[in-house]
Amino acid sequence: MKMSIKQKLATFITECFKKGDGNMKIDNALQSLRSNPNVLAVKMDAGGAGMTKHEQDLRQQVTDLKAEAQTLQDDKKYEEAKAKLAEAKQAKSDLDNFLALQDDFNNLQVPQPQQRGTQLGGEPQGEKDNEYKALFFKTVRGQSLTSDEVDELEKYKARVSSDSGEDGGYIIPEDIQTRINELRQTNDDLRQYVNVQPVSTNKGSRTLERRAEHTPLQPLSEYGDPDAMAEMDSPKFDRLDYDIEDRAGFLPVPNSVLNDTDQALEDYLVRWISKKSKATDNHLILQQINSLTKETLNDYRGIKTTLNVTLDPSFAQEAAIYTNQDGFNYLDQLEDDNGRPLLQPDPTQPTRKLFAGAHPIVVLSNKTISTVVDETAGTEMAPFIIGVLDEGIVLWDRQQLSIDMTKVGGQAWRSNTTEFRAIVREDVTQWDDEAVVFAEIDVATPEA
Repeated sequence: MKMSIKQKLATFITECFKKGDGNMKIDNALQSLRSNPNVLAVKMDAGGAGMTKHEQDLRQQVTDLKAEAQTLQDDKKYEEAKAKLAEAKQAKSDLDNFLALQDDFNNLQVPQPQQRGTQLGGEPQGEKDNEYKALFFKTVRGQSLTSDEVDELEKYKARVSSDSGEDGGYIIPEDIQTRINELRQTNDDLRQYVNVQPVSTNKGSRTLERRAEHTPLQPLSEYGDPDAMAEMDSPKFDRLDYDIEDRAGFLPVPNSVLNDTDQALEDYLVRWISKKSKATDNHLILQQINSLTKETLNDYRGIKTTLNVTLDPSFAQEAAIYTNQDGFNYLDQLEDDNGRPLLQPDPTQPTRKLFAGAHPIVVLSNKTISTVVDETAGTEMAPFIIGVLDEGIVLWDRQQLSIDMTKVGGQAWRSNTTEFRAIVREDVTQWDDEAVVFAEIDVATPEA
């Protein structure tokens, strides 16, 4: 059975008096304790105010280990005494660290929350928190915990949790931003590739020369007989009409949202509505492109045939190739007979590539112009628009995007909203259907 310090001291004194030299032995022992440099002085004040049970245990542990080391030394068991003394020093270090941390926490003044009602009896919450903090930092320092200390940590973790609002979740801040993060996306603008003609009326027309096969002039007769002069073919003309149509929409926004937000919401909504205008332009232009007769090409060689034969040389020289991501991916993986990529970088624009060294590739998003997938036939027909688009399509612009807003007009005043209104006035028609060829190529990868 392990003896306490008091029991060991009483036994020692009794033995001294049995031998008749008690006073001398006690004096020598006390002198030895005072002069021994390995003595670990620990003040035991079990009744001290504010001392936690954990602190008491640490102090008792240091005292017991020191006494055991002294007993082993007295018995001339020096190696064991040395080992026991090392344990005592480690226990004393743990105690010192605990006391230092406790002082730091005690000196840290934290306002206590106002509590309602009467606190139930039991161990004060402040002491429980200090004990938890000491145990927490002990784990941080890499020191081992006793089973009782581990249990105490688990109890505290069960009391405070972020999973439940009332158990602590309410005091954990959420990372909420009110700034509007606009996602990056491709906003193709087909308007830049076609012929845009501003107009001043809502209806109109243009006169176009009709293409014709020109015949050569006939030679005059040898005698200059006027009847020998042949009549020439007269030119023919066509009318190209346009009819402006208003396209519009409105967006009601609660005034409370506009007034309470800390973001530049009006500016953001204007940018958002502007994207609607661009989508309208793209829709009308693609309608005209889709109205062209589609040609099915077997492979990329069909593009060469289109440039060399189908298109008039006046168009072929400056023709571009408009395709989507699937079509570009198909072309970008092709190689010539020497293993060189079929597409070459454009020296004037390194991010752009050229077909056959002369014709720029314009890559549109699959969302702008999609690939036609036929799962039954196993085909994926990618679009290839070949030619001079600003000679083939014209956009008649009566009024570019107009954005207005009001708080008093329409239903805005009665509904306490601000109405944003957007209007575009335009028409899109074909100009010359021979300037552009709309082709498709099956880009489906054959199954291995």
